[in-house]
Order: sequence, then C-alpha cells, then structure tokens
Amino acid sequence: MMMRRILVPLLFVLIAMTLTGCWNRRELNDLAIAVAIGIDKDGENQYQVSVQVVDPGEVAANNRTMTRTPVTFYQARGRTIFEAIRKMTTVSPRPIYSAHLRMLVIGEELAKEGIADALEYMSRYYEHRTDFYITIARETTAASTLKILTHLEAIPANQMYSSLLNSQKQWAPTASITLDQLIMDIVRKGKQPVVTGLRLRGDREKGESRENVEKIASPAYLQYSGMAVFNEDKLVGWLNEGESRGYSFIHNDVHDTVGVLNCPEGGRMTIEVIRSKTTTKARFVNGEPEIHIGIRTEGSIGEVLCKIDLTQKSSIYELEHESAEAIRGFVQKTIHQVQEKYKVDIFGFGDVVHRANPSYWKSVENDWDAVFQKMPVKLDVVVNIRQTGTVSNSFMQEMK
Repeated sequence: MMMRRILVPLLFVLIAMTLTGCWNRRELNDLAIAVAIGIDKDGENQYQVSVQVVDPGEVAANNRTMTRTPVTFYQARGRTIFEAIRKMTTVSPRPIYSAHLRMLVIGEELAKEGIADALEYMSRYYEHRTDFYITIARETTAASTLKILTHLEAIPANQMYSSLLNSQKQWAPTASITLDQLIMDIVRKGKQPVVTGLRLRGDREKGESRENVEKIASPAYLQYSGMAVFNEDKLVGWLNEGESRGYSFIHNDVHDTVGVLNCPEGGRMTIEVIRSKTTTKARFVNGEPEIHIGIRTEGSIGEVLCKIDLTQKSSIYELEHESAEAIRGFVQKTIHQVQEKYKVDIFGFGDVVHRANPSYWKSVENDWDAVFQKMPVKLDVVVNIRQTGTVSNSFMQEMK
C-alpha cells in the first residue's frame, strides 16, 4: 500500500513531463493584429493588399492621452495575395496576424473581374476564422475604406462590423455575409451570391486624419449602400435600397425595419415591422415550375403625421392593406429587375425547385438561370398591425 502511494504520484509527474505545452505560443506584443483586410486589383497581374492593424498601446483601457491613431495601415503589392501580405514585413516590425479579423473589403474593380482568387486565400490560410464579414467597396477602392477613422468605435473595423450587423437587424437593405456563406453561394447551383456595398462619403483626405474624429460631424464616413449582385464570382450590378429591402423580405432576413405610408387624407405615417416570416414554395403547372412566396408581417405604428382615427377598426384595416401593397410593390420590382436585367437567381429559387422536384432539377440545373428569367413568381402578402404605440390618436387629430 505504501509503495502504491509513492508510485501513483510519481507516474503523474512523469506523464506531465512528456507534455509539450503551448509549444507554438506567440505573445500579442510580438504580433501585428489585423482587424480588416482590403484587396484591390493593381494592374493586370498584381494585387494591392491593405491591412488595418490595431495599435495596442493606443486602445489600452488605461490610456487617456491618445497621441497616435488607434490603428495603423500597411499596404503591399504582389502577384498573389499571400505574397503581398508577406511583403508587408518590409515595413511592419511585426508579422501580420489575422486570426482576429473582423472585415474583408474587396474593391469594386476586382469584384467585376472575379473574387474567387481572393476567397481561395482567405479560406485556405490556417490563421483565418470564418466569422468575419465581407463587403464590396462601391465606387472606391478597398484601401480607401480602411484608412477612414471613426467616432464611436476607436477601431474602424469594429465600427464597420457592428454597423453592418445592426443595419441588417434594424433596417433590412443590408446583409452580413460571412466567408462560408459566400463560397457556398458561388459553388452551388440554384443560388447566386449577394454582398452588401460600402461607400466612402465626404472628404477622403480629412477622413484619414485625426481631424475626422475631432469634430462632431465627421468630414468623411463609411456607409453601407445597396447590394452587389454576382454571377458566380463576378460582380454584374447593384440593387438599390428598395430592391435590397425586397431581397431581404424574399430571403426571410427581415428582423426589424420601418416603412412610410401615405395617409388616406394626406400626410404620412411610419410603420415599424416587428416580425416578418417568408415562406417560399415551388409548384408545377403543366410540368413547368412557378414560385409562390408568402410573406406574413406584423407591424406597429411608430409615427403619425396626419389626421386619422386609429380607434376605428376600419382605419387599421386600411393601413394593413396599404402596408401589404407597399411590400408587394417593392418585392415585385426586385424580382422583375433581377429577372430582366441581371438574369441570375440570387433568391435561391433553384434550391426550392430542387427540393420540390429533384428529377426536374437534374434536367435544368446546368441552365437554371435561363429558366429563372421566365419563371412566374406569385406573391401573397399579409400585414397585421398589432400595436399603435403609447397613444391611440395623435394630438394632430384634435387640431383644426
């Protein structure tokens, strides 16, 4: 028994001595932590890669006298993206570490030529996680967007990330797309990719200096605007704000948004969407598919800028009807625009047809976009107004 008491602890000590521990550990102070990467085309066979890197000393919690910008910017050119990033070691005192990446911004010109090469590197390199968001720099370069300093978030990439996420949840004409989602849409048949656009507004030069965050109204800022339509990996056009919202309704991505209606006797009213559910089914008529979309939306009256008696059920019914027609209008416009102008299925109708009739899908999958262009799409939209706010009628109802 005494021998056993001695041998057991000794055995644990010997096993612990064989463990390697954190053999590949790297200290944060030895790394340049990248929070955003921008990729642009530079000539025929070159990429221009830009990286937004955190300055740990300037974002530390106990730093109350920031003398430098909270992030720095590195840029290099190369025949491949990986080569360009490794070239940054000629100017960066630390190796670029991208495990904490928040945003990937791709320039519009590169997107028109094709983003497959950029995504190949992003998906292959072992440091990259797949939870960062991807956006297309619209009418500017990816490099320009990564140089703009921001107000509420010291690290611009964090503001870009949070703004995109909140915009999708509360406004609807944007989509937070991750690497896995984008690659899946590119390679599968029956659904083409869509990526949110990012514009640079205002004075770009001032936006790159501390002056941009020293004023209440920034001279330059970044704004998400529209959705980029892709045919496989190539950008073919843009959806405007209304069409982007229509896409979100079709794709069942509306969490909360607002819409403005005209009142029956003049004036306007704002309706907030508090819940929305979209179902999409495929039916076959004489052997040909047609898509049936059902949208069920619940709303709340958020603002009344007209005279209307909200205590009357007839008024609520009329508002529900007008709201349903408004949704129907911009959803139909989105479908027609994509079918007639871009001619690619960004809605995933091909997936719906595939599930409904696999044998039919097998016969058309290689030419699905041609079928999509002529396929009938029928809408059924129902809106229920559940709340009128903290008051029933506006005080404007009492005004003469």
